[in-house]
Amino acid sequence: MSVARLAEVGPLQAARQFEAYGWSHAAAVVVLIVVAVVLVVAGRRYRGTPAGQRLSRGLALAFTVFLVPVEVYYVLPWQPGIKYSLPLQLCDLASIAAVWALWSYSPTAFALTYFWGLTLTAQAFISPELHGPDFPSLQFVSFFGVHSLAPWAAIYLTWGMGLRPNWRSYQVAVLVTIVWGVAMFAVNREAGTNYGFLNTKPLAKSLLDMLGPWPWYLLSELILGAAAWALITWPWVRQQSVSNTRTG
Repeated sequence: MSVARLAEVGPLQAARQFEAYGWSHAAAVVVLIVVAVVLVVAGRRYRGTPAGQRLSRGLALAFTVFLVPVEVYYVLPWQPGIKYSLPLQLCDLASIAAVWALWSYSPTAFALTYFWGLTLTAQAFISPELHGPDFPSLQFVSFFGVHSLAPWAAIYLTWGMGLRPNWRSYQVAVLVTIVWGVAMFAVNREAGTNYGFLNTKPLAKSLLDMLGPWPWYLLSELILGAAAWALITWPWVRQQSVSNTRTG
């Protein structure tokens, strides 16, 4: 979700402002970790059973109940318009993919949830682009809530339910991300937006600051991202290869 849009929704502007690495930020990280651990434990307990499928679909419905009102709220008439409000950021799309993956176990949806959720979306907890009221404001809850869905789903499906990425899912994630990037760059140029920070860097300090000026940071981001995704794919592929050798 574009957090710049969260900064411009005015009713709670007089409230205490969010500060990165403050107590509320730390609390959000703790909640992320605790819920992830609970999901892994539950996933392992019910893996391969009808109860496991019901649990996954229940999570999909719970995520939807949270996500839909948030996304609808930011496209209401009094919001700042398409500059920030459309659900076109990768975190928004990752949350949608997470719901799809939880409901269907689709390999494509799982690939996007795994790679986007564990890297791009999770980065929001390292360098939150949140310029607005602190907890318990809608801006705070919606920001960290939306950015938690894909990581939770990725962790649950991988370490809980036993789904595994492979080189095909890696290729799917890279291809879809490149297509999205090209499409969003064109949209940004025409609409004056900056979805994906493809046209300028975010206001808050982020990892992009270490990747050079525009447009070179885009190439650096693609190369580093593809390398990082390969690194979080290889152990699972290696594990499967060793398992097949032992049983062959």
